[in-house]
Amino acid sequence: MTPAPQAVIAMGVSGSGKTTLARLLAEAWQATFLDADDIHDDAARARMAAGLPLTDAMRDPWVARIADELTRRVANGERVVLAFSGLRRRHRDRLRETGLPLRFLFLHGDKTLIAARMQARSGHYMPASLLDSQFETLEMPAGEADVVTLAIDRPPAEMLRDALAACT
Repeated sequence: MTPAPQAVIAMGVSGSGKTTLARLLAEAWQATFLDADDIHDDAARARMAAGLPLTDAMRDPWVARIADELTRRVANGERVVLAFSGLRRRHRDRLRETGLPLRFLFLHGDKTLIAARMQARSGHYMPASLLDSQFETLEMPAGEADVVTLAIDRPPAEMLRDALAACT
C-alpha cells in the first residue's frame, strides 16, 4: 500500500489553475501552501516577464531549491501543497528523489481555455506569450504512478474534491 502523501504538487502549464487549486487544497487538507514561483530567483522572473522562456539549465537550481524546501518542511512535521509547473519528467523525478511521500496532481486542459485565463489575470509576471513554450516544454506524465490527472474545465470545488481524494 502506498503511504499517504506528505507533499502534494499541483502541476501543469502556466494558467492551468495550479495556484488556485493548491491554495484550496492546502486549506482543506490543513497543509502549508507553497508557490514555486516564489522560489524563482529575480533573474528568472525578469527573463520570463520579458517574454523569454527559461532553459533547463536555468530551471535546475530552482528545482533543487524546491526539493530542499519540501524536505525541510516535511522534516519539521508539515504537510505541504506546492504549486509547481513540473513540466519536465526530470524535474518531477528530482522531487521524487527526496524520498518524501508525494502525489502529483496534473492539471490538464485545452490551450485555448488556458490562454483565456492568462489574458484575464493581472499582476502575474508570466505573459500569455509564453504559453506555447510551456506546452512545448511539457512532458506528459504518462505512466507515472504517483500522478493523478485532473481536467481543468470543471469548477474549483469539483477539482478540490478529486484532489482531496488523491491525498488519502
